[in-house]
Amino acid sequence: MAYHNPDGVMIGLEIHVQLNKLNTKMFCGCSTKYHNDEPNSHVCPVCLGLPGSLPVINEKAVEAAMKIGLALNCEIVPQTQFHRKNYYYPDLPKGFQTTQYDFPIASEGKVFIEGEDGEHVIGITRAHMEEDPGRLLHIGSIDKSKGTMIDYNRSGMALIEIVSEPDMRSPKEARRFLDKLRNIIEYLDVCDTTLEGAMRFDANVSIGGGSRAEVKNISSHKGAERALLFEIVRQKNLLRRGGTVVQETRHFDEARGVTISLRTKEQEHDYRYFPEPDLVPMRVADRTAKVAETLPELPDAKRERFTKEYGMADMHAKALTSEIRTADFYEEVAAKIDAKICTPWVADVLKGELNYRDLTVESFKVDDMVEIIEMVTQDKITEKSAVDVIRAILDSGGSATDIVKEKGLIKVEDDVVSTAVLEVIKENEAAVTDYLGGKEQSLNFLVGQVMKKTRGRADAVQAREMVLASLNK
Repeated sequence: MAYHNPDGVMIGLEIHVQLNKLNTKMFCGCSTKYHNDEPNSHVCPVCLGLPGSLPVINEKAVEAAMKIGLALNCEIVPQTQFHRKNYYYPDLPKGFQTTQYDFPIASEGKVFIEGEDGEHVIGITRAHMEEDPGRLLHIGSIDKSKGTMIDYNRSGMALIEIVSEPDMRSPKEARRFLDKLRNIIEYLDVCDTTLEGAMRFDANVSIGGGSRAEVKNISSHKGAERALLFEIVRQKNLLRRGGTVVQETRHFDEARGVTISLRTKEQEHDYRYFPEPDLVPMRVADRTAKVAETLPELPDAKRERFTKEYGMADMHAKALTSEIRTADFYEEVAAKIDAKICTPWVADVLKGELNYRDLTVESFKVDDMVEIIEMVTQDKITEKSAVDVIRAILDSGGSATDIVKEKGLIKVEDDVVSTAVLEVIKENEAAVTDYLGGKEQSLNFLVGQVMKKTRGRADAVQAREMVLASLNK
């Protein structure tokens, strides 16, 4: 069944990916490792646009752009060219941005996501190279700022701008697309997406085929979903009151969760594009095959392999391959523990605890995971105790062995459980009577009391069986 989109919501995204894993900027030799340094300390005449300075193309940036294009199922253009995009803004010291216009390095791609009605294809219009502007630091919110400072450390950083078709029909689909795109970028190892400014988004939103508004200054996936929700509601309310949605550029205020009108939307002719005279056209056709050979196993391929090689359900394969670090962690564990046993422990238990704490898999050691699973399979600790050990490691650190000893989590013997069962039945006559009278929930209460007496070290299934056996007598 086709997805019903009653409001005619159309969302297209422009994603700027900063190639911060390169050592130098796009057109000069300035270091890209600026994030913790003083403002304006990673600049030179080229990235400041001083008269007489000449750009030189970073070859590694071109290869990274081609990798991204191929990973997005794009066609790589035989020959590309840089243009000047002319506009004045304080964060653009040259008065123009060096970018690509008529000949983007990659175009006509597609990405598959989980849509509102099953698998959904998001078209990729183009992916092109350009340089990053500087960073404006407003004193207060953008609409009430008392002043603005400029840091040019970011100016000239290599960027890949990925432009999607307006194929997303809800903020949820947009967020899933961004998650998938970040996943692909991390697999390619061209960008550290955790750094400030590494991935930034602009969203084009329209309803019912009307004029679109472009929302800028979105810096997180959660922020993108919030910005789109607000903008869709704003446009719906405007149309409901008989108003007209104008084509404009709006700013997303992260703190207030609202979009603010900045200016009317520029048209292409406003930028007066023309070929960059200081950079000759660049032929890349001869490099495509060689670059394609360097592509790693990408998320969709890894997900398919996991289902076949490890015999896991697709939902587990999807969870484990959603981040390259998690996938690598799982494979290290699966090399030492049977895959069918370790899959739910990594995909469900560990990932759930990490997500709850907003942590990444680097917070946990492979050896600890292996040891915990081995203790469970060898009947040394219960599954509940294993979860407690994982939580203790994430909350306070330490090794699995030490935590088991410190907390006394070694599984109790059968006779200890049996004694606890007899004590619980003797001490809770009312619950026993209720159960015998037909109240099944009383059984859970009695089992819980046994677990409490054994400090969670009894096997819950075994304890339940023992309680039932005693009650049946």
